[in-house]
Amino acid sequence: MHTEELSFREKLGYGLGDTASNFFFQVFNLFLMYYYTDIFGLPPAAVGAMFLVTKIIDAVSDPVMGLIADRTNTRWGKYRPYILWGAIPYGLCGYLMFAGPEMSQTGKLIYAYVTYTAMMLAYTVVNVPYSALMGVISPSSIERTKVAGYRFICAFAAGWLIATFVGPLKNLLGGGDEATGFRLTMIIFAVLSVLLFWVTFATTKERVVPHITKSNVRLDIKILLSNGPWAVLFASAIVTLMNIAVRNGSLLYYFKYYVGDDGAPLFLIFDKTAVFLSLGLLAMIGGILLTRYLAVHFEKRILMIALTLLNAVTMAAFFYIPPDQYWLMVLVNCIGSFLIGPTPALVWSMYADCADYGEWKSGRRITALVFSTVQFAQKMGLAVGAGLLGIVLGAFGFVANEAQSETSMMGIRLMFSILPAALAVLGAAFIFFYRIDQNTIEEMEEALAVRHAATGEAVES
Repeated sequence: MHTEELSFREKLGYGLGDTASNFFFQVFNLFLMYYYTDIFGLPPAAVGAMFLVTKIIDAVSDPVMGLIADRTNTRWGKYRPYILWGAIPYGLCGYLMFAGPEMSQTGKLIYAYVTYTAMMLAYTVVNVPYSALMGVISPSSIERTKVAGYRFICAFAAGWLIATFVGPLKNLLGGGDEATGFRLTMIIFAVLSVLLFWVTFATTKERVVPHITKSNVRLDIKILLSNGPWAVLFASAIVTLMNIAVRNGSLLYYFKYYVGDDGAPLFLIFDKTAVFLSLGLLAMIGGILLTRYLAVHFEKRILMIALTLLNAVTMAAFFYIPPDQYWLMVLVNCIGSFLIGPTPALVWSMYADCADYGEWKSGRRITALVFSTVQFAQKMGLAVGAGLLGIVLGAFGFVANEAQSETSMMGIRLMFSILPAALAVLGAAFIFFYRIDQNTIEEMEEALAVRHAATGEAVES
């Protein structure tokens, strides 16, 4: 089946949407736990419990948003309108999380619950349709994989900006007051996020437009649950994002308390933590650039398993690296980041393949429902991982802004190395059972092209 290639403008425009998302997503991964405990003054166990409790709302909101988006029909398509209108609430809620008002301990915890929940809802309204858009931007799996590559180059470019500049920016803008520094820094990223989402809306198009079928929520859910490849990716997403949340969330504690990074500049205005993060993310972007080549020459499933297991080895190595071997840490992290670089683009193109698979088997396309439930799995994994981090820090006797005991230091080291490595291995084990290969993809694309032509469904050019 021949499909017209998407333009550079559209692929980049779509990718910039994930730049907007990651201006906040990466801040949450790297700085939110630290902000809540060391700056806002909340106990780590209370923060961990909050991350877990608030997922009850996501358990409902994510699949509901998927169902709503799949049933939306406008002159702009099903999914793009939510990117347009959801951008401003997204930016506003993200800023409010770091507004840091003066309150009692109870008041601060309530404020954290309210603003964190509001942000997760705003994230759902924008990012479920944004993710689903990739499933209808082209009928070709190869084109969607290319789009996913652009998406994650842009995503990790945002991650690099966050990792490299949030620390120095908060110090510069706050003049030594971390709370003020975070607040002013997040205003900048909130405005940029809104603008970039609008660019995504303006530069993309929905091409796979199925004919309108009778709404049947129960049938859609039944089709989803019978989709074996989706179930595998759903389980893998939970443990993979637990891995990311545990490791990224513990990173600032690892460098502040184990490595002894006191914020002194190592290079220009950048301290040891910023240099470590910056170089690691640059290495990851290098890995992302290989995605297209690897996807053409190897099965996605095999790539996901091999790259994930190799990255697990590099994470486990950090348990054994002495605190004075900083540049060895940087080298090992760059190797692991390069290895894991292609996997986000690969796995998101696999989600789109799952949407095709469901339509191929059932005759109904539930793109947004597929993506919304996977997004819920990811948010659940992040919440469980972050919650686990807070609970373990509390259990090991962590005390913010104090010299750590041998026990609490062990907890920090385990959370940065052994535990995320074990979760990565478990995620790879789930991927082993994913059974959509290149032959299946070609068969699906041919069958769906014939079905769309026969039923009058549109695949726009």
